[in-house]
Amino acid sequence: MAAADEQVQGDRAVGDEVDGVERAGAAVGDAVVRSAAPGSLADLYRERYVPMVRLAYLIVGSTTVAEDLVQDAFARMHRHWDTTEHPRAYLRTAVVNACRSHLRRLALERAYRRHPSAVADHMLAEADELFDALATLPSRQRAALVLRFYEDLSEADIAVALGCRPGTVKSLLHRGLGELRKVVEP
Repeated sequence: MAAADEQVQGDRAVGDEVDGVERAGAAVGDAVVRSAAPGSLADLYRERYVPMVRLAYLIVGSTTVAEDLVQDAFARMHRHWDTTEHPRAYLRTAVVNACRSHLRRLALERAYRRHPSAVADHMLAEADELFDALATLPSRQRAALVLRFYEDLSEADIAVALGCRPGTVKSLLHRGLGELRKVVEP
């Protein structure tokens, strides 16, 4: 057990968060025990608001839209707070689903408009090289890549967040990385 504690301490500084949850330091076998679920929605908000805005930004590409989507996810979570067993996972899934819904709506709006949308112009103004590359991907591939490499989730956790099978996640990641290579390394 001491080796597991040393490994956790060696990989990160004391007090760092992993998956938004501070590690408790006590190990059971190879698994490290995490801190308990937040006591209130306000605690969860203080702990996870900024990381969720970053996650949403990486998926949708706009800070203001990301903040709105995260705020809406917290509002929806408030209605289900008493019945939620895993609030952090529920929140992350709610944010990812809200981002995917937003991107679907945006795609429909673009399809029915003949001129470029104001949102698209705003997104281009904020874009950086990574976002430009991510923007070329379909929304599910983009979400899978962001959850894997930004949130550092396992394939199983991504499958739960996206509502698909782990094999589908592997395919999304593989194809998404292949497309990013084509864009980034011409």
